[in-house]
Amino acid sequence: MYLLGPSLLLLEYLAFSDSRWVFKHPKTLYAWEGACVWIPCSYRIAGHGKTMDTLVVYHNYTYDEKAKEYHGKILCNKTKTEELCLQESVKFLGDIKSNCTLSIQPVQAQDNGLLGLRMTSEAGKWMENIFLNISQTAPPPHIQLPPEIQESREVSVTCSLNFSCPGYEIKLKWSLNGLPQYTSVPSTSLTTEAVSTQSKLTFEPKWFHHGKNLTCQLWNDISEGLLLSQETVQLDVKHSPKEVTTVIQNPTPIREGDNVTLLCHYTSSNPSVTRYEWKSEGSWNEPEPGVLMIQKVAWNAKPFTCAACNQWCSWASPVDLHVQYAPKGVKVLPVSPRREIHSGHQVLLQCNFSSSCPTDVRFFWKKNGIFLEEGKQLSFDSVSPEDAGNYNCLVNNSIGQSMSEAWTLQVLYAPRKLRVSISPKDSVMEGKKAVLTCESDANPPVSQYTWFDGNNQNLQHYHQMLILNSVKVQQSGAYRCQGTNRLGVGQSPPSTLTVYYSPETIGRRVALGVMLCLVAVLLAFWGVKLQRSWKRIQSQQELQENSNGQSFFVRNKKVRRVPLAEGSHALGCYNPVIEDTVSYAALRFPVGETDTPRIGDAREQRPSLHRDNTVTYSVVQKPQTDDYENVTPAVPEDEGIHYSELIHLGVGERPMVQDTVEYVTLKH
Repeated sequence: MYLLGPSLLLLEYLAFSDSRWVFKHPKTLYAWEGACVWIPCSYRIAGHGKTMDTLVVYHNYTYDEKAKEYHGKILCNKTKTEELCLQESVKFLGDIKSNCTLSIQPVQAQDNGLLGLRMTSEAGKWMENIFLNISQTAPPPHIQLPPEIQESREVSVTCSLNFSCPGYEIKLKWSLNGLPQYTSVPSTSLTTEAVSTQSKLTFEPKWFHHGKNLTCQLWNDISEGLLLSQETVQLDVKHSPKEVTTVIQNPTPIREGDNVTLLCHYTSSNPSVTRYEWKSEGSWNEPEPGVLMIQKVAWNAKPFTCAACNQWCSWASPVDLHVQYAPKGVKVLPVSPRREIHSGHQVLLQCNFSSSCPTDVRFFWKKNGIFLEEGKQLSFDSVSPEDAGNYNCLVNNSIGQSMSEAWTLQVLYAPRKLRVSISPKDSVMEGKKAVLTCESDANPPVSQYTWFDGNNQNLQHYHQMLILNSVKVQQSGAYRCQGTNRLGVGQSPPSTLTVYYSPETIGRRVALGVMLCLVAVLLAFWGVKLQRSWKRIQSQQELQENSNGQSFFVRNKKVRRVPLAEGSHALGCYNPVIEDTVSYAALRFPVGETDTPRIGDAREQRPSLHRDNTVTYSVVQKPQTDDYENVTPAVPEDEGIHYSELIHLGVGERPMVQDTVEYVTLKH
């Protein structure tokens, strides 16, 4: 399509500058050789009832400025009375009032150029220009697309051609990527505003139409389907990313703990993908857009999916990693009995698991970490306390092995295997601490302990430990204990505790023994002496009975002690040599009225109002020097006792020895 030339613009300016003539027609008409041209044209002359007088159609005319005339090929000359067209193909189809329509059929390539319509009337003269664009071949139609095409949104596409001629039938046909599409009935427009033929295609584009060729073809319907021209455009269909898939890069199978790489893949996207999104669990990172690295994939990993996004996001279908793993949820399940287990019961254990991939598994049993046997079940016909312990079952497949948590088999039984242990050892020194512990084997544990001694006497102690603080020798002997739980009673054999003397006790006992020996010797010695003294006393008594009271003499001269206070008479003997070692015996006796004081008395003795003729005897301890001596000792004297007989030391005759005389023994 061509724009109007400068000359045409000038003519338009002149047309609009003269208000007496008004024309309406297409500025440019298009055709090709062999076709025809239909020029719709209308005009109006200023003034009421004005009509056209002459019409001359020039082809590629010129204007002579000097002569003020137009020169060129005249195609047609029309007056009010006649019409003369020098070329048969040109026809004036208008009138002298308002219609200036022309047709050229067929049109030739040399018809290309400028047509000038020189019109005259009473109102004046006018030259109207119409430009003809005649090509050798039919020009291609024009496809008009909407501003934006989105998938699944209905659109209308227009194929138009600036050509329409009633004597020349044409058709417009559509094809998409080479495939014929629905052909609509073309619509034509033959007006003074525009001359065109249009075909509108309405369809719902798909995402896969993006980039495909849409073609509009111009066909001559008269010439048995002759293709005249065509125009092709490439569709720009906006769509979200398509055929998004999550691709596993790892070789299969994937095992628990492996590192897995996933790719987010798509086949088409318009506009291009700008980002990716992932739905995943666990530890992962995205080293680059569209690549997901899973660190140590979990055995129960959920399906993974990704989305490729432009202005829309498209999610891929979830992909399961099919992770293979060792059996999970392995546990020991007690089948029977479901209540508490007593010694002698029948027990059945079963090994269960929740899942395994692959599912082909084997079962094993362990007790306290030691392999027992293979099998899904473990049975005890008559369970014993020795069967108690921690049991694990193991389940393995081709990937690995899983072990259950320890299941404790508790066997209940009465106390047994009781024994008494002594700490620190069986022999303990007196004064130390001895701890007796009643060790037992029972389930449930012993609830009460009872202690007995060697005589089977209950010690009234009910704790597991019998603590003897500062143990005594008397606590030596056998001890035993008794344990009780809710299932029964058990007794221990006796254990002997030996308590030996400490060195201090041994020393004290040796010293005591020595002292006892010494005491025994002394007692024996004193016994002999007492026996001898007794014999001597008996002998002296016999002598006294025969001595008439004249048996006491002083060997050495003694100084008389100063009498004591007034009152009863007291006499004493004083030996200055043995003043510090001798004991004195003061003899007091009553003084008679007829008594006279003895020579050497320190004072005069008053006569007693009541004279007592009683004789007093005194035994005084014998000092180391022989101050006194008996006149007639008939028996051996006691080395520590001196016997003295004092008979009525007053004036007068001494009375006779009487049987009622009392002897007083004074011992220092």
